[in-house]
Amino acid sequence: MYIGTQFRARNDDDYRIMAQLGIEHVNADPAGNPHDWTFDVLSAHREHIESFGLILDMIQLPLSSRVIEKQYSPDVLTKGPQRDRQIDSICRLIENAAKAGIPAVKYNLNIIGIPRTELEIGRGGSRNEAFRWEKADHGAPPTIAGIVDEDENWERIDYFLERVVPVAEANKVRLACHPHDPYTPPGYRGVTRVLGTVEGLKRFVQMRESPYHGLNFCQGTVGEMLDDPASEIFDVIRWFGERGKLFNVHFRNIRGRKLSFMETFPEEGDMDMWRSLQAYAEVGYQYMIMPDHVPQISGADPENTAFAFTYGYITALLQVLQGSARNGASSLGV
Repeated sequence: MYIGTQFRARNDDDYRIMAQLGIEHVNADPAGNPHDWTFDVLSAHREHIESFGLILDMIQLPLSSRVIEKQYSPDVLTKGPQRDRQIDSICRLIENAAKAGIPAVKYNLNIIGIPRTELEIGRGGSRNEAFRWEKADHGAPPTIAGIVDEDENWERIDYFLERVVPVAEANKVRLACHPHDPYTPPGYRGVTRVLGTVEGLKRFVQMRESPYHGLNFCQGTVGEMLDDPASEIFDVIRWFGERGKLFNVHFRNIRGRKLSFMETFPEEGDMDMWRSLQAYAEVGYQYMIMPDHVPQISGADPENTAFAFTYGYITALLQVLQGSARNGASSLGV
């Protein structure tokens, strides 16, 4: 288990900053449409990342968190005429990632994007993402995917998994799927978000069972599914971790609960992130722990500054965890 990042580098200086701040492992993508990432593109990209002393752990498949109209592979979830062609292209991308020495890919099975309501004021005047169901646009129209009920959503997901998981397993590339962010009641914008509940995620990881089929486990998003994140999150971590289904961790926090929350910096939310890290260690999690969303703050380089703060917080927790392990202690009184 080690610090990682998915911060989208704007230039090579951002890679240098990552290395200078102690980051060694990254999720970073080449430029352009992922369907165009050949073996040569991925190999050159990995070599470029390594030139800064970084290790390329993961890339994003052309299935993102954006609303379906803005995705590179919309037909995968709309059952459009290019569905099989787009899935075949994703399979080739997984094969090329393996050849280029990239051990994992992340992806989303997302139709309506990441719904949020207006920004709310956080610590020191930061502007934080939030979702309050009573303030959401309950009349928002369906997307180009149309009406997708629970059974239809599962059918579309299974169609994808049936074709892609065997390719990932044959090439020993871990498939890390992000949960639906946030949970919304069935039928919102025409979609029942089946990966927006813990039970849905449990069903998902047991479909097309494979040691290469698991989660990009966003702790913030999972917290958004729960009635009491502060007490419930640890059992959720253990359930997926004990089954080897955690392939990446978005280490972020919220204040609130299902259908009513605000995103926060990790140490100021409702979930105990030190206890969470201990839970990941207890189940043998061995990959990246990384920031995800961060509050909007002031300054000349606000996002990079907010990420840097979070790197330091995670690094400190990891050092304490490693120290307690060396001393033979399972926990510390902090």
